[in-house]
Amino acid sequence: MSWLLQFCAARAAFATLFTAWSAVLPLLREDWQLSAWQAGLVQSGYHIGFLVSLFSVGFLADRYGARRIYLASGIAAVVSGLLFAFFADGFVSALLLYGLTGLCSGGSYTPGLAIIAQRMPERRGLALGLYLAAASLGYAGGLLIASAMLPLAGWRGGFVATALCPLFGLALGWWALRDVPNVVHALPDGHGTRSRIGEVLKNKPAMLSIWGYTFHAWELLGLWAWLPAFLAAASAAGGSGGTQAVSLGATLTALTYLVAVVGSVLGGSLSDRHGRTAVTLAFGLASLVCSFSFGWMMGAPLLLLVAVAVFYNVTGVGDSSIHSTTLTELTDPRYLGVAYSLRSVLGFGAGAISPWVFGLVLDWARAGELPEHVIWGLAWSTLGIGGLLGPVAVWRLRRMPEAAKLAGGRR
Repeated sequence: MSWLLQFCAARAAFATLFTAWSAVLPLLREDWQLSAWQAGLVQSGYHIGFLVSLFSVGFLADRYGARRIYLASGIAAVVSGLLFAFFADGFVSALLLYGLTGLCSGGSYTPGLAIIAQRMPERRGLALGLYLAAASLGYAGGLLIASAMLPLAGWRGGFVATALCPLFGLALGWWALRDVPNVVHALPDGHGTRSRIGEVLKNKPAMLSIWGYTFHAWELLGLWAWLPAFLAAASAAGGSGGTQAVSLGATLTALTYLVAVVGSVLGGSLSDRHGRTAVTLAFGLASLVCSFSFGWMMGAPLLLLVAVAVFYNVTGVGDSSIHSTTLTELTDPRYLGVAYSLRSVLGFGAGAISPWVFGLVLDWARAGELPEHVIWGLAWSTLGIGGLLGPVAVWRLRRMPEAAKLAGGRR
């Protein structure tokens, strides 16, 4: 368990880059004169880079070993984060450099999942839950660091501070993996990239799991991109202004991420006991209720909004670890890296589009001079619409005989 906690700490340090943009977004929209769709597109650029990275490293991990790819891409993440922190100075440069940061950051994700699945076959749901919970801890840490730096060194100081964290993560990851072998699963003769993708595509239960994750990612990544701006707007409506409102919004969002750590661990642990699909459905339906109601609450007391945001984050992230564990139990280990790659393309592809769509609806509703709660209500509802098919895919998986493989027979 001590090894797992150390490995999770490395994951948390890498994850701080994910929230760097959303933490300072309201200030940059003013300084750089960005529209909402441009601001959303920069976050989408990170997701696009991330999904390309995940697609690539899945194949590379199958071919060269997860440990080797994890460490190599960790070095790239450090370099790209510093480039973004020092040289982003407008929409185009931020889009390109934050996209590069996403491209280099995926190497600590899917290879990490494969390493944990390799080392911890027992209580796998809990182990993967802790690993994903560490990411939520890193998201919170990134927001807290950035919000603390805003009054001291502005948004540039927030970028630099969060970009230094992956250097610490790389050192922790290297130390945690010093005695971990670099395992390469041998493939049958003639099984190249195309045939490996084909093996995953014809695995219907695994594909249902992948589709469930895809619609889940649309909702979750949109939530993470826009929650700081929403809470900052709510803070400004309550009397806070300028940098103070932005810093408060980032800090409050960080608190919701800290509580969401419980969601990842709880989801994985409950699925070990009560079944993968049953718990996934419970969390997925609860988060959908939040997506369709949260934005319409603009104007409610800030404390109530934060309480709902906590529940939204917990339920939104709670099934992430279950989706990851489900895929390991439905996929031949020889093709697991490819399965994660395909899932990443679909999931993070959806997650790359959703913040941009959210921003488009926000701009459209503002242009129509609609009431503030209607503007935000329509924007947040786009996340619920995109996430609706997730529970459908999970329900279909639950009814298949292959679901008996999950959690030792607990569907």
